[in-house]
Amino acid sequence: MPLIVHHLNNSRSQRLLWMLEELKLPYEIRFYERDKHTMLAPPELKEVHPLGKSPVLEDGGVKLVETGAICEYLVEKTGLLGPADQGEGLRRYRQFLHYAEGSVMPMLLLMLAMSKIPLVGKIAIKKVQPMVDVHLDYIEQELASRPWFAGQQMSAADIMMSFPLEAAVSRAGLGPSRPATMAWLKKIHARPAYQRALKKGGTYDYA
Repeated sequence: MPLIVHHLNNSRSQRLLWMLEELKLPYEIRFYERDKHTMLAPPELKEVHPLGKSPVLEDGGVKLVETGAICEYLVEKTGLLGPADQGEGLRRYRQFLHYAEGSVMPMLLLMLAMSKIPLVGKIAIKKVQPMVDVHLDYIEQELASRPWFAGQQMSAADIMMSFPLEAAVSRAGLGPSRPATMAWLKKIHARPAYQRALKKGGTYDYA
């Protein structure tokens, strides 16, 4: 029985499609569209899970939310895309798997929210940008020292970090001044599994 992904357009759930393509697991996609005016998820997603958010992964009787938890579940299920070693690589893997949503995305979401408030929002963004830059500079330093977030091989940590860094290009000024990060983005976008996921996932403005 294939896995089922409840997928929202232009959202974090694009990462899950990429991971499933990398793992070459069979899966079905249930598509949901954002409200064109509010950009919020449709109420139908609450019929899938009480939180009404995406992605949701169904694997038989198992139903999971939170992309990081889903990634860990799939790594355990397949034995693939985990850390290459149990030392420094494991530490980095765990750190960036959770850093993506725990530290980076809240800052980007704050900038997005502020951008919708006239005048006051622009002032707030100027104050938040230096805090975002601390994270982007840290990420640049890490990627300048090795090809992938956990070490010499791609892992689920890279999949988790993809959405916040893609969003940072459009929302937070990530660009050529951070060449290692931009090279990493170009590298993941060129992966055949990533390209297959884009074709299957529908609208995604960040690639």
